This record gives sequence, C-alpha cells and structure tokens, in this order.
Amino acid sequence: MHTIRDKEKLIKRVRRLRGQTEAIEHALENEKECTDVLQLIAAVRGAVNGLMQEVLVDHIRTHMVNPKETPANQTKNAELLAEIVRSYLK
Repeated sequence: MHTIRDKEKLIKRVRRLRGQTEAIEHALENEKECTDVLQLIAAVRGAVNGLMQEVLVDHIRTHMVNPKETPANQTKNAELLAEIVRSYLK
C-alpha cells in the first residue's frame, strides 16, 4: 500500500484535522461568533482537501501511471478512483 511510505506525514495531517474539529466543537460549546465557527469549518475543509489531494496524487502516480502496472490494472484502478472521486464530490 503506497500510503505506508508517507504514513507519518499522513498521520500528522489527520491529527491536525482532529485538533481542528475539536476547535469547532470548543467554539460551539463556548458560543463563539458564527464567523469564527465558519472560519474553523473552512480550515477543516481545506485540511481535508489537502489530505485527499496528497493521497489521490500518490495513488495516481503509484497505480495509474506506473509502467509496472498492466494496462488492465491501470483501467481497473482508474474506475475505482473515479468512484472515489464521485463519492467525495457529492
């Protein structure tokens, strides 16, 4: 699995995301201004998009444009990736 190569980097991103979502919870509990909450939510969205981009780009490089992959596997991987992207963009 290609995510193992960057495992620590990805885990650090997830931990930052956890901290950001906890900040949203804290802001709501403390009745912060809606603009502050919206900024926190936007930050989480950006962080999730960054994580998705990181894994997605590595997936494309590893499983789709890798000359070691057979054309049949590349096609299969492209279809699986398209499903993931469709579900992510819903």
